[in-house]
Amino acid sequence: NSDITCIFPFSSMLAYHRSKNAEGTIAVTRVEEPSKYGVVVSDDDGRVLNFFEKPSIFISNKINAGIYILNPSVLERIKLQPTSIEKEVFPSIASDKSLYSFNLEGFWMDIGQPKDYLMGSKMYLAHMEHHFPEKLGYTSTHPFTSYEHGLIHPSAVIGKNCHIGKDVVIGENVVIEDGVCLTNCVILSETRIKSYCYIDKSLIAWRCTIGKWVKII
Repeated sequence: NSDITCIFPFSSMLAYHRSKNAEGTIAVTRVEEPSKYGVVVSDDDGRVLNFFEKPSIFISNKINAGIYILNPSVLERIKLQPTSIEKEVFPSIASDKSLYSFNLEGFWMDIGQPKDYLMGSKMYLAHMEHHFPEKLGYTSTHPFTSYEHGLIHPSAVIGKNCHIGKDVVIGENVVIEDGVCLTNCVILSETRIKSYCYIDKSLIAWRCTIGKWVKII
């Protein structure tokens, strides 16, 4: 799925898929609110027994994480008509006892909504800080620009007297003018934040211009 963020252990998942001689393997993860997702029920060996789409009662906290490894033979199970892989194809593979679940470790987040995107960004930055702290470094060319924690594209330009706070992502060719304060936000590429803005808990899209003295929270 294109609206998730996680650490994707492709090599481990592929090795697992091959070890089970599976036709299909689904990554699963544990969540606190499984009723919002498709719940996957597996046996002790990881073989998928059943699916429940957004169940109204608690069945399991393991959900479909939206990452699959499928053999080419799966294409033969798809009819030449609109088909749901979760509701039609996967149950077909499961009925042949050839569908397995792979436990996804580490963080996982559905980022289909703006507030969830910000949470996913925060989780990703925490992972980067723990495993790849060197990628989060930033050295200001201005002595009065302070920086706490974030991911800043090398092409971004940051002005004087700015404060780049915690959990900030600044994209390609972004321009941050003088005196701007950013915390817990994502600024996507080609955007300009003009002088003395304050932005918190916000997702700013591509190629935007935020005028001077604007406060967004």
